[in-house]
Amino acid sequence: MKKQLLIFVMLLGASSSAFAQKPSAARREAGPPNIVLIMVDDMGYSDIGCYGSEISTPNLDKLAAGGVKFTQFYNAARCCPSRASLLTGVYPQQAGMGGMVTTKPDHSGETPYQGWLSRETVTVAEVLKSAGYRTYMSGKWHVGEERPDWPLQRGFDKYFGLISGANSYYRLLPGRLILEDNEPYEIPENFYMTDAISDYAVRYIDDATRPDSKDPFFMYVAYTAPHWPIHAPDEEIAKYRGKYLKGWDQLRKDRYARQQKMGLLPKSALLSDRDDRIPAWEDAPNKDDWDLKMAAYAGMITRLDAGVGRIVEKLKATGQLDNTLIMFLSDNGACAEVLTGRAKRDLEEEAYKRSLVTPTGQKWSYDAYGMEWANLGNTPFRLYKQYTHEGGISTPLIVHYPKLVKKGFQTDQVGHIMDLMPTCLEVAGVQHPATFDGRKVKPVEGKSLVPILKDKTRQPHDFIAWEHFGCRAVRQGDWKLVSSKIDDQWELYNIAKDRSELNDLAAAMPGKMKEMLNLYEGWAKKVGAK
Repeated sequence: MKKQLLIFVMLLGASSSAFAQKPSAARREAGPPNIVLIMVDDMGYSDIGCYGSEISTPNLDKLAAGGVKFTQFYNAARCCPSRASLLTGVYPQQAGMGGMVTTKPDHSGETPYQGWLSRETVTVAEVLKSAGYRTYMSGKWHVGEERPDWPLQRGFDKYFGLISGANSYYRLLPGRLILEDNEPYEIPENFYMTDAISDYAVRYIDDATRPDSKDPFFMYVAYTAPHWPIHAPDEEIAKYRGKYLKGWDQLRKDRYARQQKMGLLPKSALLSDRDDRIPAWEDAPNKDDWDLKMAAYAGMITRLDAGVGRIVEKLKATGQLDNTLIMFLSDNGACAEVLTGRAKRDLEEEAYKRSLVTPTGQKWSYDAYGMEWANLGNTPFRLYKQYTHEGGISTPLIVHYPKLVKKGFQTDQVGHIMDLMPTCLEVAGVQHPATFDGRKVKPVEGKSLVPILKDKTRQPHDFIAWEHFGCRAVRQGDWKLVSSKIDDQWELYNIAKDRSELNDLAAAMPGKMKEMLNLYEGWAKKVGAK
């Protein structure tokens, strides 16, 4: 009898102990899901393993294998417009960010290109916070430089990250601002931006899942990687050193072959030609330097993938993974920008001198990887970040939500970055408000992705459109009208048959051209696009 009583007491104690470790996790399991929205910066369509890359991204690949992998998802062509659209569920112009952020905002009135997040919109953090969510952000903000427009003023409970645009991964550059909540952050020894963003994301999950918390949480993780300057720890660069001596021509073919094998692209989607401004690899000078640049870039992606792995492991350890919606994407296509002349403008005089003699990847370097490797990043598409051709606006999108997605699959249904906010609201069971904080706000333009996550056919957008710095496009069904500022000529493509935009049908189909142009002009008038 005593032995039976002892066993009973031990079992009761073990049960009580197990319950005491995660009481809030058990209570939250039946309620609204947590939401983790992860966005990276300047990463190309083919730059992770599950989209055709040779770069090692095991954590993202695992999320994709167990979730939904979108093959036709679009961002808004550049950092500021994409971030504004993600946060508000409307087109960038409607959120005041048709162009880039301004360092001296004029809050006396609102325009589509004002350069700070519109007060006529409401952010996903503001809506979810008002519905009882705890809200966190770690990473790059870039939609408002002044305090009225900072994360804590737009719905987040906690914030760590870069308010400004591009910055060194090791130190603070002139004119930039890193904050913890609303206070300037002092960079410690051994700082590396990607790791710091991951550290705070993990710390915020701990805060959100502490035993006394009953509330679900929303967390926006906005990595600055792999945006230039190309900075990566030595051990990450070493993993790839020498692998890129194969050259951009062969590597583009290799990525394209993997994309075709995994069914990422229809057979009709041909590999675009190498950009005619780029030499053939066999003619490229300084091949070892080019190898170093791409090795460092690859190392940046592998390091951020490790950060994603840490976030997933923390969710698992706190009992929250199955009840957490995770979404991952890039803010634009791969970046072809060069830093010639910019380093002298961005850096202090002594730092500029050091940058000229410092190898790519190291603390004092200030390099980009150029059009040459960006052309690889956007395989199989043409053009780059800021353009509205497929190379500028196509992004991977991975959605992982075990409670809803029981088995991983791939979808070619079309989506846009403004769809993410209504998706978050639907899974949270929250309505988008007509007014917020005493002011009328614009309704969302995005459409929830939840039907797609349920492996159903979603009623698509009637059309989606883009405009950024003179690059314009509109897509309706399989048809896309697009123009870049290179030549300002409209081009017409059947995307279902020609995703790589190689066969311009403008001259052959004047009636369709006129129909699509009218569609674009009506949209531009509505949102105030230039």
